[in-house]
Amino acid sequence: MSLCLDRAAGLARIVLGHVEREYPNKPDHVLAGPHDVAGPHDVAGPRALHPIFYGSFNWHSCVHGYWTLARVLRLRPEVPEAPDIRALFDRAFTPEKVEGERAYLDRPSSAGFERPYGWAWLLKLQAELMLHGAPWAGTLRPLASAFAERLRAHLPKADYPIRAGTHTSTAFALRLAADYAETAGDEALLGDVTAKARAWYGQDRDAQAWEPSGEDFLSPVLMEAACMARLLPNGLFLPWLDAFLPRLMPGEPAALFEPVRVSDRTDGRIAHLDGLNLSRAWCWRELARALPSGDPRGDLALASAERHLAAGLPHLDADYMGEHWLASIALLALTA
Repeated sequence: MSLCLDRAAGLARIVLGHVEREYPNKPDHVLAGPHDVAGPHDVAGPRALHPIFYGSFNWHSCVHGYWTLARVLRLRPEVPEAPDIRALFDRAFTPEKVEGERAYLDRPSSAGFERPYGWAWLLKLQAELMLHGAPWAGTLRPLASAFAERLRAHLPKADYPIRAGTHTSTAFALRLAADYAETAGDEALLGDVTAKARAWYGQDRDAQAWEPSGEDFLSPVLMEAACMARLLPNGLFLPWLDAFLPRLMPGEPAALFEPVRVSDRTDGRIAHLDGLNLSRAWCWRELARALPSGDPRGDLALASAERHLAAGLPHLDADYMGEHWLASIALLALTA
C-alpha cells in the first residue's frame, strides 16, 4: 500500500475539512488567573489563543494536519486539492500569526505546553515545509526555532525516558525531532537527540511487549525500535535489535504482529487504537528499511505492516474522534 493519487487526495480532503474547524476543541491551556477568563463561564476561544493551529480538536492535531497537507502537496502536487492547500498555507503562515503562536510560549504557564508530542510535530512540520520551494518555512522559522530550543534545553534534564503508547512517548519525539535536525542542518540538536536515545534505550534487552494498553496509539516497543533505527548506524543498530527483539523470526512477541480491535470509534480514547494499527505499520516499515537486503526479518516486518495498514486505513473518517488526526499517522506509514 502506497500513496497513490486517489489516496493522497482522500487524505487531503479529510484534513482540509478540520484544520480550520474551531469546535469542538480540547485546549491545552493553563488558566493562570481571572485575567485568562473571557467571561463568567467562557475561557478565551481557540482562535484567540492560537491564530494558526486552532482547529482539528486540539493544537497538536492541527499542527500535524498541516504537516499532512504539506507532505501530500510535495509528494503528490497533482492532487485536485493542491490549490486549496496552497491558499490555506498562504493565509495561515503569515508573520503576524506566527508571532501570535510564538508569543503564547512566553506565558509562564506555557513552559510545558505540548511537551513532547506537539514539539516534535511542529518540528516535523517545519522540516517538511523546508522541502518546498515556498516562503512558508521561512515564515514559520521563529516558532520552530523556539521549539527546537525548548527541546535542546529539556533533554539534559530528562533523566528517564517515557515508555508510553500515547502523547508522552519520548521515542516518538526523538524520532520526529531527528528529521527536523537533519533537514535544518542542526548538527548540535541531532547530536543531542542521538545521545539521549542511546542513554535512554541503548541497554534495553528482550522487550516483552505488554501491549496494547486500552488507549495506545503508539507501540512502546516498536516506536523505540524505529527511533533507534533512525538514530543508530547499521553497525550499531543491528546488534541492538538482535538483543532488543531476539525472537522476531518465530513471531514473538506475538502482540506486535496482531492488529488490534477497536470497539467504539466514537470514544476518543478507544479510537486511539486505530492509530496504533497505523503507527505500527509505520514502525514495521521503518524496521524493514533498516534491515540489510536478504534479512528474512524484513519480509516479516513488511507483511506485518500490510496487515496493520489494512486494519487501520478503512477507518480514517469513521468519526470525528479519529478523523481529526488519523490521516497523519496513516501518511507516516504510507510514506515510510
